[in-house]
Amino acid sequence: MSGGQPGTAARARRLLSRCGGWIEAAPDGYALRVGRDRRACVLLTVDEAVFRDLTGTPGLKIRPGGGWMARTTAPRPSPEVTGPGRPGVIEGVRPVMEGDGEIALRRANLGQSAIAWLARHRDADGRAWLSRAEVAAADRLARDAEAAMRGPSITMRWDALPRAGAGGDAAGRTGPGASAMAASRRVEAALAACGPACGMVEAICIRSSALQAAERDLGLARRRGKALLKTGLMALANHYRIG
Repeated sequence: MSGGQPGTAARARRLLSRCGGWIEAAPDGYALRVGRDRRACVLLTVDEAVFRDLTGTPGLKIRPGGGWMARTTAPRPSPEVTGPGRPGVIEGVRPVMEGDGEIALRRANLGQSAIAWLARHRDADGRAWLSRAEVAAADRLARDAEAAMRGPSITMRWDALPRAGAGGDAAGRTGPGASAMAASRRVEAALAACGPACGMVEAICIRSSALQAAERDLGLARRRGKALLKTGLMALANHYRIG
């Protein structure tokens, strides 16, 4: 489907926000796929005007393997407070994986993370809904995503990029850009390890979406997202070999 009609940019943003969503230059415009490579079918083709719009919101960054993917935004702090004049602060501790692979508890502002908010909830038996390993895995994914976001961006610079072969081979590169590309590859591998739950894990751990908002955006039945997130975080902890 090709388009520059009203609503095309909104649909393109929704597709780019999905796990594995990316866009690349094509003979008739810019082709948008959701998948690991070009074997995935083209879901939407947009013109130059829509592509320019996407470079502004959500912003695009170079994708390993070619093309561009959405540049995610940093999560906003929770509006909860623990005292006067301290918006967004929920003091507590968070499980963090150390360099040796061990999990340690560190003081943290729990208002900064959707996963930390979920981790404070308990089931009907009073047990923590998320294990320490799952919280630590989510934290590691979020930190890698933050590192990847510091990579090359084409926000407000769409005209400076080549229209074909974008991305290129990062082998042999050094510096912040190479570090960001490496982090991006780690994020991609981690999300792939989550299987069908990758969209939910990305929404909660990287985009810091509320649980119900993530379910709605992904077209999931109510409460289905919570079960899917739990499954994905278990797979994520196994991927990182935590716990």
